[in-house]
Amino acid sequence: MTTDGGEGADDSESTSGRDSPESTPPDEDQTQSTEPYEDRAEKSYREILAQELERGVLELNRPRAGIFLSGLSAGLDIGFGPLLMAAILATPTTGLSPVLLDLITSSAYAVGFIFVVVGQSDLFTEHTTLAIIPVLDGSASWSELLRVWGLIYSSNLIGATAFAALAVLLGPAYDVVTADAFTTLATPLLEFSWWATLLAATLAGWLMGLLTWLVSASRSTISALVSVWLVALVIGYMHLPHSIAGTVEVLFGLFGGRGVSVLDFGRFLLLSTVGNIVGGTVFVGLLKYGHATQGGREQGGDTDNPETQS
Repeated sequence: MTTDGGEGADDSESTSGRDSPESTPPDEDQTQSTEPYEDRAEKSYREILAQELERGVLELNRPRAGIFLSGLSAGLDIGFGPLLMAAILATPTTGLSPVLLDLITSSAYAVGFIFVVVGQSDLFTEHTTLAIIPVLDGSASWSELLRVWGLIYSSNLIGATAFAALAVLLGPAYDVVTADAFTTLATPLLEFSWWATLLAATLAGWLMGLLTWLVSASRSTISALVSVWLVALVIGYMHLPHSIAGTVEVLFGLFGGRGVSVLDFGRFLLLSTVGNIVGGTVFVGLLKYGHATQGGREQGGDTDNPETQS
């Protein structure tokens, strides 16, 4: 009887497998449930926060040389956006409306951000939000935060300065950029009062902080890329001061344009840096962390508690 029962069970299982061609083996089903992220429910605030916290802690614990080189790469790569903008401005655009031209150049501005963010290099304005979250959570100290900020900020500036110098040397010689284009690119970042520049830089930092949150919320590289493009488009179209990409633009005017002084650059760098820090830390880091940890409305079904994801 026992033998017959076992054979019956085996036959039943094999028959069930043949009769259900749409059934999926357990291993394959598990693989499919974890790979196509876009088919799963959207992430909850707590899940996004957990991912931001994990990324921030990993960054704070990286070797200094690795952080510096990644920041240097970001400072260099982000320059391709302003360079493409200058090349477009140097190209005859007869028949294009000013609004359409601004949209085209703003999309070009996004190229550098896509290279940096999707390429996962360290950009200072991302870390005004990303690196502050472990400090708020008690997982890192303020001294660790300042160390990472200092390394990324200085390496970003070195990379941005080197790219600007190279572009000013090569662009006119290669006949793709003119001195007037360099000046046109730098002027909107320098012509406003100190308080307007500071507040505009705060908006830019706010947007960059939102970008880190959106990238963590993304289920695919495509959705992350779209987020980067949208945020960079807004910053570029409104000429909001970004301390690193803006450094490339202002140095274009200083090195190869007309009417931009060292004092102008120093003023821009100070105001844009302070505003970017305030926007990223206060309007995104503090608010998003508080919302996620103080019982904010959750979405995403069973993904509300990232500790259950295993």
